[in-house]
Amino acid sequence: MYVNTRIIFLAVFLSLWTAWAHAGPKIQTWTTPNGSRVYYVPTEGLPLVDVRVVFDAGSARDGAQYGLATLTSGLLDTGAGEWNADAIAQRLEGVGARLSTGVSRDSAWLSLRTLTDTKLLDTALSTAREILAKPTFSETDFEREKKNLLLALKQREESPGDLAGIAFFQALYGDHPYAHPKDGDIATVDKLTRDDLRKFYQRYYVANNALVVIVGEVDKTQAESIADRLLSDLPKGEVPPNLPTVSQPQSAQTLRKTFPSEQTHIYSGLPSVRVADPDYFPLYVGNHILGGSGLVSRISEEVREKRGLSYSAYSYFYPFRVEGPFMLGLQTRNDQADQALQVLLDTLREFIAHGPTAKELEASKKNIIGGFALRLDSNQKLAEQVAAIASYGLPLDYLDTFIGKVEAVTAHDIQRAFQSRINPDRLQTILVGAGQSREK
Repeated sequence: MYVNTRIIFLAVFLSLWTAWAHAGPKIQTWTTPNGSRVYYVPTEGLPLVDVRVVFDAGSARDGAQYGLATLTSGLLDTGAGEWNADAIAQRLEGVGARLSTGVSRDSAWLSLRTLTDTKLLDTALSTAREILAKPTFSETDFEREKKNLLLALKQREESPGDLAGIAFFQALYGDHPYAHPKDGDIATVDKLTRDDLRKFYQRYYVANNALVVIVGEVDKTQAESIADRLLSDLPKGEVPPNLPTVSQPQSAQTLRKTFPSEQTHIYSGLPSVRVADPDYFPLYVGNHILGGSGLVSRISEEVREKRGLSYSAYSYFYPFRVEGPFMLGLQTRNDQADQALQVLLDTLREFIAHGPTAKELEASKKNIIGGFALRLDSNQKLAEQVAAIASYGLPLDYLDTFIGKVEAVTAHDIQRAFQSRINPDRLQTILVGAGQSREK
């Protein structure tokens, strides 16, 4: 039975993908009566619908209360209206629905996956609506979740990789709202109160600051009803102000922090690209060659294969609403950290100076295009892609044109984009490990 279900699902997906590969999933949009934008993609074959409600309420909105967005999001589904966490769980389990909340630097969201049967859908939606509109933030739940977060933050202090990541963002972003970790730190979380969470919720969980993504086997009338039901009890509220622009570092900096670990964790990079950046595709394809394609990337070849300096070495662009980081990273034995860092930086400089070879570019495009279908192989993944399109104001045909834009990237495009965006003389570098006590 399980095998048959999987075969049916695969057949349905392949059918959908065959159609989308030629025409792309068509995104329909409208605005609810209380001001929320809706993004809807109808699918067929499975009686499921995935809904994601996204708010501009990520950790970049914490102000000086680091961890506020994370704790607020974490408490949403622990109690709402007359239901406690157990009652909410029982309601959802009783109809086979799954609900989760999450937060990033830019956004906070609630995700719901449910069957489309009218009675089951009705119970799932009424539960999600209560969570969105009437979270209780009870004293008991607040103290428990705060204690759990503080415990996690305490454990984080024992992780050299986490400490290096925190120092890396602080070096790149200074006093920008992206600088602090989204989970906050012990000093700021310890001071948070229930009133802080309520005020944050009342400010940011409002209709004008929300968008709704609906992907599944429902028609547009049903989709309109879903969006209206979920958000009708939210006040209109106000759209938050734009995040400040990111200042670029004016010179390179290397920070070293001693930690009693067998491996040194190294991060190097600088603020680089926002989601809707016109150079996104040259940078994306170029980085796939440089350090984004795992063991076949240039960085892996130079650091791991030729010299055996690290099991894993990589580079990534993380596009945010404003300039997200470009990051190089690896772990290595403490006594060879400087050598590994030098190879990492030399490989970057070589790539910026000369760009990719024709063979590398062709292989990279084939790999990216061949794997593109996996980004959309479920309603849930498609909902995540559409949520990104909606949150960052990307064109509605983004998924439809993705492959064509990858195919159009040239070696010259990549070299130009890297030379204009990545200045090795301004890289911010962090080393955390035993013996790393000097600053340069």
